[in-house]
Amino acid sequence: MKNLNRLLLAMLLVFTCSNLSAQDKNNPWQITVGVNAVDAFPSGDGVQGDAQFSESFFNEYFNVQDHWNIVPSLSTLSVSRYIGNGFSFGATGSLNVIDVLGDVPGSNPEEANELSDDLSYFGIDGIVKYGIGEALEWKTIDPFVGVGGGYSWIDEIGYGTVNGTLGLNIWFTENIGLSLQSTYKHSFSTDNLVSHFQHSAGLSVRFGGTDTDGDGIYDRDDACPDVAGLKVFNGCPDTDEDGIEDSKDDCPNEAGPAELNGCPDSDGDGVVDKDDKCPTVPGLKTLAGCPDSDGDGVTDADDKCPNEAGPAANKGCPWPDADGDGVLDKDDKCPKVVGTVANNGCPEVTEEVQKTLNQYAKTILFDTGKSTIKSQSEAVLADIIAILKEYPNSKFTVEGHTDSVGSAKLNQRLSDSRANSVKEYLASHGIDGFRLSALGYGEDKPIDTNKTRKGRANNRRVEINLVK
Repeated sequence: MKNLNRLLLAMLLVFTCSNLSAQDKNNPWQITVGVNAVDAFPSGDGVQGDAQFSESFFNEYFNVQDHWNIVPSLSTLSVSRYIGNGFSFGATGSLNVIDVLGDVPGSNPEEANELSDDLSYFGIDGIVKYGIGEALEWKTIDPFVGVGGGYSWIDEIGYGTVNGTLGLNIWFTENIGLSLQSTYKHSFSTDNLVSHFQHSAGLSVRFGGTDTDGDGIYDRDDACPDVAGLKVFNGCPDTDEDGIEDSKDDCPNEAGPAELNGCPDSDGDGVVDKDDKCPTVPGLKTLAGCPDSDGDGVTDADDKCPNEAGPAANKGCPWPDADGDGVLDKDDKCPKVVGTVANNGCPEVTEEVQKTLNQYAKTILFDTGKSTIKSQSEAVLADIIAILKEYPNSKFTVEGHTDSVGSAKLNQRLSDSRANSVKEYLASHGIDGFRLSALGYGEDKPIDTNKTRKGRANNRRVEINLVK
């Protein structure tokens, strides 16, 4: 009667403890019913009283015949509750009969210590378990470890224990499986039963799934547990009823074909309405569903010349070429003068033109020993200016040269001065100074001998050369 009262107390404790936390995961409850075995031999306790125990753990751990006390009936009941992050809290009640307690002290060979009077065994234990299988995302094989404590009675005498557990669940289905467990119960009491192992095996059932959204599909099978949906979509909704679940439907509130991910296409151009800037007129995908009559890549709505192809930079109209030289005005640095492509639409200075320039330049006269240009040179300078204006994009260098009469230093200074004098004259008569540079070479670049009067005259000169 006392053991029955203890069993009822244990079951009450089990169910009370298992209701301590609210549901927060599918199938959070697990009930296991099975058998247990009590083995005190591999406890590391040595000799106590009339019994001898192993002095090292796990010695003869699997000696079922000599040391395991087993009741041939259902003798253990466990209930556990998942509390999150792989952890569960549970409680276990167990009954057993102790008829073997270690070995006979000093027996050789060892002889099991069979008791003359059986002892009743009853235990109530609590445990916090951590599911290794869940951490590794294993579904069928689910190992776990646990720690806890409890209280055990041998006949009428009880004592507390600190427990450590290793176990394994093998799930045959999502809800039914086999549970195997081995628990070491360490006793701090020296008056009663020594520390011992308790092993158990039982049938486990998981349950407690909920249907939060009320769509008839339990949360554990519902891909959208918070929103009512259809069974064909694993509990997810199809608001527009186009046969595509909302999570995969780009337009969940407007029915559309599957090939357009559930979105409508009013003008049938292959661009869904939500992305179509011209949803009522067929157009091109590359232009967000808008038409382009002239095929120039500019939509008709933005094309100033919708029937004549042109670049987007010119609003769909072709670029003009006013001088007809093949260089568009936007790229033509001389848009009103025929030129060459190589010279950006400007005319190129030919060898013949270069030769003419220098023939004129050689006739520019200066006052003796000075850089002052004589007035009779104005006519030839006018001819030079006319030529330079024909090539407004070209740059030129005015070069001054002398003969070898006098010192080199004086000749260098004179050539610099005369070159700059010509440059300044040209700039003051309409030639952009940015296009001109001046450089004197003194007597360093003669074109004739300095030993004759005629040769020295040829060496005293000005040249105007194209900067290439």
